[in-house]
Amino acid sequence: MGIFPFFKKKAVFSDSEQARIVQAINLAEKETSGEIRIYVEGKNPFMDPLDRAAQIFTQLKMQNTKYRNAVLLYIAMKDHELALFGDEGIHNKVGAEYWKTAVSQMIAQFANQNIVAGIEQCIFQIGQTLKETFPFDASTDKNELPDDIIFGK
Repeated sequence: MGIFPFFKKKAVFSDSEQARIVQAINLAEKETSGEIRIYVEGKNPFMDPLDRAAQIFTQLKMQNTKYRNAVLLYIAMKDHELALFGDEGIHNKVGAEYWKTAVSQMIAQFANQNIVAGIEQCIFQIGQTLKETFPFDASTDKNELPDDIIFGK
């Protein structure tokens, strides 16, 4: 216990919720060369959540995957903002409307306070799309990016 225990920051997700999300990423990536990452922060320091997602995507060096098929799910909890940012390999195959639809479906889940279920549903949807467009090849594919959730400020 620290000196000021009353300043302890409340976790965004419980341990079991985090495990569910990471397991969803593991399962989604199992049949694809694609990569999915989740970045969660309290407040978005910028105006546009998609611009923030693009910035984080670059900071995490997600553009360095072999097939340029990484996807970042960005969530700013206190600002109630989210965005999906897909690298050029996957974006060129699915187009902007795909991302808008996925975000809309997640927002519908979030509006019903189904945050974790909404994230899982989005991960599974993206995983299926990645599987169809970038199928797993056991002889060449490897997990290029960690599957853990990244928590910002």
